[in-house]
Amino acid sequence: MNRRQALKATLGAAGTAALQPGGLAAQSSGADTIFVNPVTGADTNPGSKGSPLRTLAEAARRVNQSSGSGPVTVMLAEGIYAVGETVLLKPERRSFTRTGRLTIRAEVLPDDPDWHTGRMPTLIHTMPLPKTWNGRPDPLGGAADGIMVETSHVTIQGLKILGLPVVETPKPGLIQRLYGIGRLRRDLEDLEIAQCIFLGDDLTSPLHVAIIAHGNGVHVHHTIFRGVKISVVYWSGGSRGHAMRNCFCDGVYGSAVWTSGIQDDFDYRNNVITNCNYVWTNQSGASAAADAAGRGGRQAAPASPQPKEAVHYKVVDSYFAGNRRLAGSGTGARLEYADIDPSFMEMTGTKVTDHPVAFERDQTKHSYLHPVAGSEAAKVGAGLFLKPVA
Repeated sequence: MNRRQALKATLGAAGTAALQPGGLAAQSSGADTIFVNPVTGADTNPGSKGSPLRTLAEAARRVNQSSGSGPVTVMLAEGIYAVGETVLLKPERRSFTRTGRLTIRAEVLPDDPDWHTGRMPTLIHTMPLPKTWNGRPDPLGGAADGIMVETSHVTIQGLKILGLPVVETPKPGLIQRLYGIGRLRRDLEDLEIAQCIFLGDDLTSPLHVAIIAHGNGVHVHHTIFRGVKISVVYWSGGSRGHAMRNCFCDGVYGSAVWTSGIQDDFDYRNNVITNCNYVWTNQSGASAAADAAGRGGRQAAPASPQPKEAVHYKVVDSYFAGNRRLAGSGTGARLEYADIDPSFMEMTGTKVTDHPVAFERDQTKHSYLHPVAGSEAAKVGAGLFLKPVA
């Protein structure tokens, strides 16, 4: 069976019912489904439940080659996925909507009764590190993209995403970087990332930015970030409709959120941020645009001491514990941040303390990598579970 025949077989058959957990965007039923299994699959297979693909990159190609409209779900079985190339989601003849989405998800999700962390599809990045980023020469030494989204109305759910085993700064002036999930077009909207875990280590497997996105409507919720450099970058100045909810950030050595003059409708609530360098870095939209241009061949401008736009954001029912700084401004690659007045963060029901949060380290526990059950931080509701944990 050639690829064209496999694509027809994959998207021509009725798939499983699409996921509709509470808090996630509604998905139409009867979605076409592409199945992926890193152990039993082969990229010459049709991508059915009984004959799955092997790689997420091939599943993305099948989506990109499809045409028409209606939802598509890429269903990942548990296992270890070696990501040897960027997973490019760029369908040019197929359109999605808020209710007819493109969904990349784990077969078993955290709220399912037989889930444990070992069942999460785990993406390990093994691709070569190109000397370009965003299609242009990169003066910092090269960057890799894990999943690149170039369409609207996408959900990514239930994955564990690890860093790239490189030396991040092999010599002065170079910073080799991995971006876990990216969206670099300003005309796109509606990207949802939920119930994922992003794990990195600055010495052995750096994850430079877990999520970086231009455009509107970036919703990140019920997600864990640990040991990454920057958790989420909301990158388009003046963009709106963003959210970061019920996230747990521990040991982030850059900043737990990075905004670039986005609108004040940012829905930031029920997040636990602990043991991080900065809770929040807030760059002006104009500075972010200059920084993005600077990646194309010249050095970025030095950090400005204060964003020019006086945008304030509501920080609701969150918990900031044991962080080194609350707020900064500047660019991210070299951590060229300067401390700024945190008064742009209008805190409601939010606690700030010097004592870091204890989290569950026992891998056999359902709440592994979550704030310890019964603690003040655990009551915030940050973590993977959409439903309350008994």
